Amino acid sequence: MPTETGLRVLVVDDEASLAELLSTALRYEGWEVRCAGDGAGAVRAAREFRPDAVVLDVTLPDMDGPAVVGGIRRELPGVPVLFLTPRDASGAAVRVAGFAAGAGDQVTKPFGIEDVVARLRGLTRRSGAARRSRLVVGDLVLDEDSREVSRGGQAVHLTGTEFELLRYLMRNPRRALSKAQILDRVWSYDFGGHANVVELYISYLRKKLDAGRPPMIHTRRGAGYLIKPGA
Repeated sequence: MPTETGLRVLVVDDEASLAELLSTALRYEGWEVRCAGDGAGAVRAAREFRPDAVVLDVTLPDMDGPAVVGGIRRELPGVPVLFLTPRDASGAAVRVAGFAAGAGDQVTKPFGIEDVVARLRGLTRRSGAARRSRLVVGDLVLDEDSREVSRGGQAVHLTGTEFELLRYLMRNPRRALSKAQILDRVWSYDFGGHANVVELYISYLRKKLDAGRPPMIHTRRGAGYLIKPGA
C-alpha cells in the first residue's frame, strides 16, 4: 500500500472531463480529491479544503498559473504544486514561469495518468506530507503503521480483513463504494457471487464501531457503502 494514502489533492482544470479523469485515478490511489474549474475557485478551495498537494492547469480562463499559485500560497505557503502545461509554442515560456512561481514539477499535455500519479508521489515525499499514516473520520482514527483503531478514544480491535475493509472505507470518506469495488480492493478478486462476504464484514464492522454510538457506516441502495462522521 502506498504511504501517501489519506492525502488531500486539489485538482484545478477548466476541462471537466479531464478533471474527473484525474480525480478518479487519484481517489483510486486512496487520496481525497476536490476539483476547481478556475483560479478563483482554486484559491477558495485551498482555503476550505487545505490540500496537501495541488495539480494545476496553467491555462485557466480567469487567471494564469503563477497568479493562482500566488493566491494558493498565501493560504498554504509550502503546499507542493504540479503544473499541467501545454505543448504548443507558449509551453516553454509557461514552464519557465511556472518554476519561477514555485511549481514543484510539471507535466506536459497530453500526459499519462500514471505519470501524474508518480510525480505527485515524488512531490509529497519531498515535502514531507507523505509521512502521514493516520486516517481520521470524525472521532474514528486508524493508524496505518501500528494498525491500531480507536473511536472516541476507545480502542477497537479488528481482524486483518476488518482492518483492510475499514481502511478502504476511510480512504474514501463520504464516497459510496460498490460491493464490486470493495471485493476488488480488499479481497482482490472480481465481483461475482461473493456479495455476501462484503455484507458480512460490513455487519462485523458496524457491531464493533457503531454499537451504542451514532452510526458511521451507511448503506446507499444501489450504490454501496460509505463512511462518514456520526451525527
